[in-house]
Amino acid sequence: MYKAKAYSAQSATSRLESASIVRRDPTEHDVQIEILFCGICHSDLHQVRNEWSGLMPTVYPCVPGHEIVGRVTKVGSAVTKFKAGDLAAVGCMVDSDGTCPECKAGLEQFCSNLVLTYNSPDKHLGGVTYGGYSDAIVVNERFVLRVPGNLDLAGTAPLLCAGITTYSPMRHWSVAKEKKVGVVGLGGLGHMGVKFAHALGAHVVVFTTSPGKREDALRLGADEVVISKNADEMNKHAGSFDFILDAVAAVHDINAYLNLLRRDGNLTMVGAPQQPIPVSVFGLLFRRRSFSGSLIGGIAETQEMLDFCAKHNITADVEVIPIQKVNEAYERLVRSDVKYRFSIDMASLKSE
Repeated sequence: MYKAKAYSAQSATSRLESASIVRRDPTEHDVQIEILFCGICHSDLHQVRNEWSGLMPTVYPCVPGHEIVGRVTKVGSAVTKFKAGDLAAVGCMVDSDGTCPECKAGLEQFCSNLVLTYNSPDKHLGGVTYGGYSDAIVVNERFVLRVPGNLDLAGTAPLLCAGITTYSPMRHWSVAKEKKVGVVGLGGLGHMGVKFAHALGAHVVVFTTSPGKREDALRLGADEVVISKNADEMNKHAGSFDFILDAVAAVHDINAYLNLLRRDGNLTMVGAPQQPIPVSVFGLLFRRRSFSGSLIGGIAETQEMLDFCAKHNITADVEVIPIQKVNEAYERLVRSDVKYRFSIDMASLKSE
């Protein structure tokens, strides 16, 4: 075991502050990583403030962070995919049972025994796992990803959650050329959805309630922008979409978007409203439309996503901050005051 620097929350109402945590020494299958950048995900905020207590109660102290990019410093004797000096990444999960049907299908994110990067039981040290708001982490080789050398590291960090969360459903629903794709909401998830849909060759339409986001949506790769509060603009697109990605986390009228799908079209939710959303079944029945949800992706698909990003020069739009401004960043996140993700420069932790 060894000590690592980190930022942690001691309770649901406390600020994130400098702390010392224990990391395990690498076993034969482990990779030790010096963390260079860690993205801030909205789920970090929910978890730190125990806002998902009914589903995933937070155990304190909590060290959040599951959008990790760094450099390998040490590998175990049985590790074959990495060596010291390699660029590496870790996303939302750090272990699974490896034997269930989900794991065998490369869908570790659906494993019943999934171990999340933070706030999951830690079988090595006891307590819970600690995330990427830290200067180092040790992870089983199976859950470490290769980072292509041409990608900006600060912008790569959010790909490990926001990136794969939007890429995975687009691959599952076969987004490609000659497909018409909608993206609802232009935030941390939505802006990645626009970039991926554009790179996959689709005709991309962004739906937003904010006319001021039109220019940015077009810059990111949208072909059209629809102000969703304008009924006439919405009606022009009725029954025309192959796929819609909904990245809005607030309660909204989902039926207005389901009605935009063509026959056999799909709407996938990646935003997570905390309250139930009413769905009109007749809107699904008459055109065999489908309404689904999606989490992240498996390890193989996440690596595919990183390689796709390298090929198309895609990273998240980020504002890089020092760790000392993380609490301010959380408050700005609540106000949606960031374009489009925060990425923490972990070099700043050395001064703590």
